[in-house]
Amino acid sequence: MDYPLGPEETERLRALLEMNLLNRDRDSELDAICEEARRNFDVPIALVTLLDASWQAFLGRSGMEDAGCDRSLAFCNHTILADDVFVVTDAREDPRFASNPLVTGAPFIRFYAGAPLIYLEGIRLGALCLLDHRPHDFTLGERAELVMLAETAVSVLVAKAFPDRPALS
Repeated sequence: MDYPLGPEETERLRALLEMNLLNRDRDSELDAICEEARRNFDVPIALVTLLDASWQAFLGRSGMEDAGCDRSLAFCNHTILADDVFVVTDAREDPRFASNPLVTGAPFIRFYAGAPLIYLEGIRLGALCLLDHRPHDFTLGERAELVMLAETAVSVLVAKAFPDRPALS
């Protein structure tokens, strides 16, 4: 399966390497953000994902135990192309995803909403995403709330990557 690449892909991958985020294990702070998102949005799965050249790593997760998946399957490829929340209300009806093995098989994704993890202007490391087995809409208020949680996830990632830097206030 092909996936789109943004014009900043090289810089994005460089930032991930410099931050040494791809070599990290599952993170309890990111898990807590995912659990909050899962509860707030009443979905069965929430993930904090990072995308390298070929793999999508799930550094935070709630409702799924997999550590990641092949990047070619990742809905988050579309999320990292822009600063806006990316929503797929029914993946079986969307030609970009209808034949995706994550839609036709487990976990049987129907709904996806992802807020990009914006590190620097144009540099989106991955996404905070919500997955559901049933289709539904996603309001402007829900989009705003997801963005706020994604910003919290970015703060956690930056603190892990640069533990000696003073925290931003």
